[in-house]
Amino acid sequence: MSAHIDPYGRAAAFPPMFTDLGGLAEAADVDILDQSIRVVLGTSPGERAMRPDFGCDLHSLAFAPNNPATANLARLHVESALSTWEPRIDLVGVDVVNDVEVGALVVTVRYHPRGGSALLATTFVFSLGGLP
Repeated sequence: MSAHIDPYGRAAAFPPMFTDLGGLAEAADVDILDQSIRVVLGTSPGERAMRPDFGCDLHSLAFAPNNPATANLARLHVESALSTWEPRIDLVGVDVVNDVEVGALVVTVRYHPRGGSALLATTFVFSLGGLP
């Protein structure tokens, strides 16, 4: 009997969820990559005591104006963070769109899972407090 070995690992689902039987839900395969990308982008450097460099500098843009310069800076922050903290993906591109209606940046990360050929995408919305 051979066990299935997941090349990307297994972990508790994020955000935490429960199964129908009351256990903690797990994420595996490419789902774990999507969740990991969201964790990296949603964590501000300095937020984790034992790993103070972990995260993405998106939060430094929280009160920046919602304009193309901020979108470009956000793209650079995302590319840098994912290149540093998510070795299981090959980054294809990062697109950042200014959504002035809701005052947010819509970040779309396109990537290939390392060792795979599928092109996947994760979208992350980052709210801005600055004026357009």
